[in-house]
Amino acid sequence: MKTKIILLVCLLIFGLSNAQFVKNHGKLKVLGTQLVDQNNDPIVLRGMSFGWHSMWPRFYNQGAVNWLAKDFKCTVVRAAMGVELGEQPYIKAPDFSKAKVEAVVDGAIKAGIYVIIDWHSHNINLKETKVFFAEMSKKYAKYPNIIYEVYNEPDYETWDEVKAYSEEVIAVIRANDPDNIILVGCPHWDQDIHLPAANPIKGNTNLMYTMHFYAGTHTKELRDRTDEAIKSGLPVFVSESAGMEATGDGPLNLVAWKEYIDWMETKKLSWITWSVSDKDETCSILKKSAQSEGNWKTEDLKESGIIVRDYLRKYNTQK
Repeated sequence: MKTKIILLVCLLIFGLSNAQFVKNHGKLKVLGTQLVDQNNDPIVLRGMSFGWHSMWPRFYNQGAVNWLAKDFKCTVVRAAMGVELGEQPYIKAPDFSKAKVEAVVDGAIKAGIYVIIDWHSHNINLKETKVFFAEMSKKYAKYPNIIYEVYNEPDYETWDEVKAYSEEVIAVIRANDPDNIILVGCPHWDQDIHLPAANPIKGNTNLMYTMHFYAGTHTKELRDRTDEAIKSGLPVFVSESAGMEATGDGPLNLVAWKEYIDWMETKKLSWITWSVSDKDETCSILKKSAQSEGNWKTEDLKESGIIVRDYLRKYNTQK
């Protein structure tokens, strides 16, 4: 009995300390090009993106979020709400989709970490996007945990098109939530970061621009392009990345991945790794044996999952 009480106390203490991250750092903002916390101290968020909710809905629950916070030491997770693809995307099943996203958001709030509400589409769906973010920003504006990502990976749209779309969506969010961070994508699957650098959105604060890399495909050229964008004054957030080819499959390039990790750490760039899913591909970090609600053993993780967990545990030491 005494042993059980001691164990319970230890678990409680661990849980409380684990839930202190957002309490300690509070509402985030952008200062120059750097993400900073409520004390204006630089902060680097590191974590995992869930796969498309419409393809891997079983992982969209508070248990999985809590496991990522406790075992992977994530300080941020990303809820990638699939808009068009899969069996129940937002376009076909908005209530189901919102429920899945909200399960992750509520889990992150409970776990005391940050969470990205990601409109996961390669296309412009302005009407639907505005309705969704109006609802999400009204519901969650009071929580400092929230980050909005208004457009995941534009593919063939021009920056003028993406910029005009983003400005309208930002206005909808800001009507309810004047402060929380908003992430804006850029053309060519978030590769052409130089385009918003040359023509950024004006008249708004706490905006950051997303760059995505897959180390097996994207070379130092993308890092150099991003460096130039930052030098020009553009705040950058790496909201999706991994160590294999841009298809999400193929072999891991561990050397190139480490070069990217080292670069982001040097630049104090926040980064998210793709993805919490169990597809038969390199970037899906889980095997089919993985339980839906976390408690994953090492044998449930693919190589990419083991490696990213090691990186997150290594670097997420800030309390």
